[in-house]
Amino acid sequence: MPSADTFETGPIRPPSESGSYLLRLTRNCPWNRCEFCRTYKRHKFELREVEEIEADIDAMARIRDRLLARAADGRRVAVTTDHEWMVANALSHGGTTAFLQDADSLVMKPDRVRQVLGHFRARFPEVERITTYARSRTLARLAVADLESYREYGLSRIHIGMETGHDPLLEIIRKGATAALHVKGGRNVVAAGLELSEYLIPGLGGRELSEGHARDSARVLTEIDPHFIRLRSLTLGPKIPLWQVFHGEEARLTRQTDVEVVAEIRRFVEALGEVRSRLVSDHIMNLLGDLEGQLPGGRDDLLAACDRFLTLEPTEQHLYQLARRAGLVNGLDDLADSGVRRRAEQLLADALRHGPSGVDEACREMMLRLV
Repeated sequence: MPSADTFETGPIRPPSESGSYLLRLTRNCPWNRCEFCRTYKRHKFELREVEEIEADIDAMARIRDRLLARAADGRRVAVTTDHEWMVANALSHGGTTAFLQDADSLVMKPDRVRQVLGHFRARFPEVERITTYARSRTLARLAVADLESYREYGLSRIHIGMETGHDPLLEIIRKGATAALHVKGGRNVVAAGLELSEYLIPGLGGRELSEGHARDSARVLTEIDPHFIRLRSLTLGPKIPLWQVFHGEEARLTRQTDVEVVAEIRRFVEALGEVRSRLVSDHIMNLLGDLEGQLPGGRDDLLAACDRFLTLEPTEQHLYQLARRAGLVNGLDDLADSGVRRRAEQLLADALRHGPSGVDEACREMMLRLV
């Protein structure tokens, strides 16, 4: 008979937390005005009560114990609810990581954060990594001592959606932050001894702001020196407010092609100072899914990977673009597979029937399915 154990989970988490326990501290986003995001639109932000969160932790632990007991007895581990599936998924990945939801968990008062973390650690002592999203504004206000205490209670990594370090673009996307605020928040995290992932959106400034976006983002991230820089290429649909900035009657920015976005990434990487970050392209929206390297030593390899795509003949670029957007490849080497290449050639033939812009239009249409 199915268990009555239930708990809340939020709508999103980073790809790097796909095998983690998901623990919801807050509901939705306290800012919720970013023009490029519709995840929490029309949803009210709420701080959850500590007792409610602790009850979720207890329910999660009971499910874990039940699943482990069945496995130890040699019984088939039947998963009958979404809650059991989440715990089983975490266990299948080792059961050693957890992610705190939703958009800005650390907006909760420090004493409450510590209480939640303490309870989680007591029930899940085997968990080695606990991570969360947080906003730069929240982190800039927090005392480094509070962030250090979170580390002592088990929090190990914070993910920040920086998006850009270019102040004019931050205003356009209504991020609620400035470049200086991004630097302050990020440096507080690093000073506290926590790992930091900063997210950048290539293509966000269109053709008009591309140079400033690449230059200032590199400058801000150089000042922060985060552990990870994660790329999340711009993807727009008509239901996303920023769509009007690119496609409305009073549009101010022009969408870039895939080739232009890769060139922007190259300029960004070249402009970075002597950071010790790992650059990662771990998202299906990114054209170069295997673009990854440790800076500063790996800079030349990252630039070469960009150049490899940029110097391809246009037909080869188009074949790779369509194969990537169709989910057939992760990197350029994958196009060498004969079956993948035949499928890409068919996609290209179909796209070109719609004229010279057919490839970009086909790619955007496929990306829209993932928005």
